[in-house]
Amino acid sequence: MKAMMFKKVGTPLQMMEVPTPVPGPDQLLIQVHACGICRTDLHIIDGELPNPKLPLILGHEIVGTIMAKGQNVNDFTLGDRVGIPWLASTCSQCKFCLEGKENLCADALYTGYTVDGGFAEFCLANPDYVFPIPDKFDDLQAAPLLCAGLIGFRSYRKIKQTKNIGFYGFGSSAHILIQIARQEGKNIYVFSRPGQKKPQDLAVKLGAVWIGDSTQLPPIPLDAAIIFAPAGELIPAALKAIDKGGSVICAGIHMSDIPAFPYHLLWGERSLASIANLTRLDGLEFMDMAKKTVIETTITSYPLEKANEALKDVREGRIAGTAVLDLRTTPS
Repeated sequence: MKAMMFKKVGTPLQMMEVPTPVPGPDQLLIQVHACGICRTDLHIIDGELPNPKLPLILGHEIVGTIMAKGQNVNDFTLGDRVGIPWLASTCSQCKFCLEGKENLCADALYTGYTVDGGFAEFCLANPDYVFPIPDKFDDLQAAPLLCAGLIGFRSYRKIKQTKNIGFYGFGSSAHILIQIARQEGKNIYVFSRPGQKKPQDLAVKLGAVWIGDSTQLPPIPLDAAIIFAPAGELIPAALKAIDKGGSVICAGIHMSDIPAFPYHLLWGERSLASIANLTRLDGLEFMDMAKKTVIETTITSYPLEKANEALKDVREGRIAGTAVLDLRTTPS
């Protein structure tokens, strides 16, 4: 099969011919139709997430069909369309797994990081960690749901009872979450880097009530804020923007160092929390909600061989929404 291989931190991916994986007794073989690109992929390439499997096939927003299954897999049919997320497997035995907090499992494996992912024509998956895709989404539209949607959903559940919410960064996750939040009557205030016209235009189109940059304060104190951008300096900025009793949620897996800030920014029962990965229940509940909610993902598609170009466009903020690799166009 064709795959874009990551071999060394800081170097571009290489298109290679590699053996098509063979499923073990408890695995599925998935033919990849689409794979979204996430900022986490850049964190891996840049060495900001330590100890990736090398060489590695990146990609953890995967949509495809089941082409083969191991002898112990009974719950799926060949030809089923499924989605593969970031969380690839867990130990199922530690205290976190037993308490339904498998997202915190110390022995978890991660798609496109510690196991091969979807920047390839085929990949393997643990059947316990794949999700059905609602029929109303085509392959390319569905790909961003598998991480951007799921992480946004998990972040949002922590502040769902609030009314006025700030989004710091308006990329893949934010453009999905704003649609859910607006349909539930929330007011969304977007903080975006100057010059990122396409994301800002999309934020306006999707109903943001205010757009500024992180050096500005919103016109009213916010009830909560979600930080999607991997910039530690946004934490003090967000704490300044929220009212007493408000929450700041850090949605990314990596963030630059947080600068010192005075205690009075946290005082007043403000809270600060991070989001770590996802659980299977998150995935099932989110996909069920996606069936019933109007969500239109904005995508820019690239063929597999242009994965490096897509990654560069994501890094430089040149696209609105999500970059998605379209494996349906991969040349034979």
